[in-house]
Amino acid sequence: QVQLVESGGGLVQAGDSLRLSCAASGRIFSIYAMGWFRQAPGKEREFVAGFRWTGSLTRYADTVKGRFTISRDNAENTLYLQMNSLKPDDTAVYYCGASLRVNLYWDSSESGYDYWGQGTQVTVSS
Repeated sequence: QVQLVESGGGLVQAGDSLRLSCAASGRIFSIYAMGWFRQAPGKEREFVAGFRWTGSLTRYADTVKGRFTISRDNAENTLYLQMNSLKPDDTAVYYCGASLRVNLYWDSSESGYDYWGQGTQVTVSS
């Protein structure tokens, strides 16, 4: 199993930046991919960005491409999401996910992930 703990959320103004962190523990050497998802009130959880361990491959949702950057720190077993030029539409609870199995959905869907953190709130005011 993998345990995930997110941090770094908060209240910011439009145009500001935030960096989210996701600390992983447990079977970290078996991780295939990790990613960030978000869920706004009244909406379904949506893919934001993914990081596949093999090849350090990254993917982004079109809505955040060019503004958000996903990265990892191997030494700290931590996944990051650097969020720049934040917009009110980015307001949501952000979740970190991890998968230990090879799959084709790590870059787009919840179905590519088996473990989740508790979430961290990001609120962007206009």
